[in-house]
Amino acid sequence: MSVGRYALFALGLWSTATFAEPAPWYWWVSQLDGSRFCHQTPLGEGWLQEPKPFKDARCRIPLNRR
Repeated sequence: MSVGRYALFALGLWSTATFAEPAPWYWWVSQLDGSRFCHQTPLGEGWLQEPKPFKDARCRIPLNRR
């Protein structure tokens, strides 16, 4: 590979890392007893995701998406 191709490859890797963001957190509500749990990924059957995303693991800071 030429130096130009390496530079272009490195620029591509850098640009994707620059725009990466952590996954949002959501409140998950149990269909069984109504208990709520803040988590990033689905908890399985019987849990419903509330639509509003959050920045933190306590689901206190709303995520303002652009």
